[in-house]
Amino acid sequence: MDLNSDQIKRLEQLLQSGFRPATLDRYERLLGVERDGFIVLLDLSEGDVQAFSQAGYRIGSGIGMLVERDGGQAFVWHDQSVPATAEMLETYQRFRAEVESALVRTSAE
Repeated sequence: MDLNSDQIKRLEQLLQSGFRPATLDRYERLLGVERDGFIVLLDLSEGDVQAFSQAGYRIGSGIGMLVERDGGQAFVWHDQSVPATAEMLETYQRFRAEVESALVRTSAE
């Protein structure tokens, strides 16, 4: 895959912020970035870097999405779930904010 300088800059910013590249077999054309157990898939097509999916918690070979359940919140992927602790939710919000910040283009770009 050929990347332009803007895409490289955004990916480098994520790597410098402690994210690491990740892939999921079922989404082989997409690059993911992961940190602290959380992952988001990125679409690098059309010369841009955009979130392809909602960020979630990596559960096995999938991405658990945050859902409301009886008794609280959990990250769920198919029949697997991980209860969302207060610490996890804080880390999740920080993860989402940092990914969003790295992907937003400024008017000066």
